[in-house]
Parts: sequence; structure tokens; C-alpha cells
Amino acid sequence: MANKWIPAAVVAVVVVGGAALYLNSDSQKAKKDTSSAASSPVSGKVLALGSTALQPLADEAGKDFASKNAGVTVTVQGGGSGAGLKGALDGSAQIGNSDVYAAEKLDKADADKLVDHEVAVVGIAPVTNKDAGVKNLTTAQIKDIFTGKVTNWKEVGGKDEKIVVVNREDGSGTRFVFEKETLGGAKAIDSQTQTSTGAVITTVSSTPGAIGYVGFSGLKNTVQAVSVDGVEPKNENVEDNSYKIWAYEHMYTKGEATGAAKAYIDYLTSDEVQKTVVPKLGFISISDMKVSKDIDGKITNK
Repeated sequence: MANKWIPAAVVAVVVVGGAALYLNSDSQKAKKDTSSAASSPVSGKVLALGSTALQPLADEAGKDFASKNAGVTVTVQGGGSGAGLKGALDGSAQIGNSDVYAAEKLDKADADKLVDHEVAVVGIAPVTNKDAGVKNLTTAQIKDIFTGKVTNWKEVGGKDEKIVVVNREDGSGTRFVFEKETLGGAKAIDSQTQTSTGAVITTVSSTPGAIGYVGFSGLKNTVQAVSVDGVEPKNENVEDNSYKIWAYEHMYTKGEATGAAKAYIDYLTSDEVQKTVVPKLGFISISDMKVSKDIDGKITNK
């Protein structure tokens, strides 16, 4: 009888042992799966195209993001907000960078296909050649200059020198915002145009009597940043809308953002970037704004 029990005991031990091994195997597998899910490496290529005002921020954040995610490549290109919106819409870019709302540039059917991600705020400043002798202009004077009513700096308290207007190209979000906030629907004169923030700075700084405009992030000491209605073009003045020429920086995706594009946008809007990289490059964090502005320009206190 004892001998008959021995195999049974052995079998029991084997079964129990086998169960233990099976459970241990499941446990290890679960740990492995959990570990794999936790790491969830991001991979893929992201092309962010459009606004040259947003380009410095998008580029630096893209490089930082890619350095933390070896499987990701982020390419940032300019071309203007119009090009960015078109790229996002037709799928040639994963992200369309824009200084304006899609609905301000596209018809409703196309605009409705895009999802807006507000990533920062940018102020836009008039800039002059340093010899113009002007450090402040009223909104009315800016309108008169860009519509051709005023053609000499002495008419607005500056040097006796011809004014040379430098505009951004059609399709530029910076141009759209600047004209919306200063011209009140009037048409700007035909003038030389430049296709990027950097080109405006270079042209204005090297052309006597020149005036243009750039996002705060593109300001250089080679030009004179002009106050508007007595308010300096500074971030803190934008935050409470004391300085009124400003816009949200948008990243648009066709439908909800996914994959590497989503991870990149999430990184750009994280506290890590919003509190360090954004202000360092001359932009304003969304969280620092004391007001909000809708597509119609209506200001609401937060």
C-alpha cells in the first residue's frame, strides 16, 4: 500500500511543482509585458511645416524630444502659416505650424478636418532701421505708414527720411495678425516682401528708413523694436493684453494627433518645456497668459 502511495506523492509534487513553474513563468511574462508597456518607445518621423515665427521653438523642442527618443526624427521647416495648414491638410506634413486659426485661412470644410493644438503665444513688434529716429508709434500711425498715407519719418516724429515698407509674403500668419490688429481691414501698399522672420530682420537692419514686423522671438539688437501706443513690446505686456499685437501659436494635425506627432506635441506643451524653453526663446507660455482671445479677437480675463 505504501508503494502505491509513493507515485501519487511524486505526481502531486510534480503537479504542484509544475504549477509553481507555470505560475512563475506567467509572473515573469507579466513582468516582461509590463516592463515593455512601461518603456513603450516612441518611433517615427515628424515633419512640422509652416510658421517661421514658431520655427525656433518647434525646432529646439524637436531636437530635445528626438534626443530623448532615439527612434524619432523631427524635421521643422518654414514656409509660412498658409503652407503649414496646407501641408497638414493634404498629409504632406504631420503638423502644420500656424500663427493664425485654420478657419481664418481655410474654408470651413477644410478647417473642420484639422485639430488645433495651442502651444505658445507670440507677440509681434514693428521694427525699424535704427536711423529712422522713432521708438514709439500709435496704431493709427502704423496704419498710415503701411497704407502709404505717411511716407516720411519726419511726419511721425522721426528723421527726414523716406519710409521703406517691408512686408511678409501673402500666406504669412505673422502678416495676417499684424494687419488684422493694426490696419483694421485696410489694404497695405504694395511693397517688397520677405519670406521669413530672419529675412525681415536682415532687410530692415540694412535698409535706411525701413520698417517691418516680426515675432518677439525673432527680435535682434540690429533693429529698433517700436512701442505701440506707448506700450513696449514685451512678454509681460502681452500677458495682460496691455500690448495688443499678439497671437496663439498653433500646431494643427489632420484629425487627432497620433504616434510620434502626438508625443512631440505633448512634450512641447509639458511643464518641462513651457517653463524653460518657451520663455528662453521669447515666447509666452499659455499658462502665463492672464487673458484669452478668441478667433474674433474678443478678450476674456482668465
